[in-house]
Amino acid sequence: MAICKTIEIDGKPVEFRASAMTPYRYKAMFGRDLLIDMQKVTQDFEGQDENASMISADTLRVFADAAYVMYLDAHPDEKYESPDEWLDQFSMFSIYTMLPEMQALWGLNLQTTVPGRKN
Repeated sequence: MAICKTIEIDGKPVEFRASAMTPYRYKAMFGRDLLIDMQKVTQDFEGQDENASMISADTLRVFADAAYVMYLDAHPDEKYESPDEWLDQFSMFSIYTMLPEMQALWGLNLQTTVPGRKN
């Protein structure tokens, strides 16, 4: 079951979707493992605030790629040549605002819907 979440970016509501297929789509598009990449992004993000400039360009790229895949999952009919073309529609794209929302979306997707057998 896929989970959808609307996140405000640059004053616009933007819908994202996470499902079991999201890591496969990410791997097919970028040749990297989404789970490993998001773990690195989370580690780089921890302890930072919006006034810090310590997040690397590589981390921002990985985050943008993950957001792009989750956006495309929610909008399969939309076509962009690249994540850069998609990003270009926003004048502001804050990892500090979006990462907690994206982590929550991914976390909801990972939760099981079957109750445990052991009590």
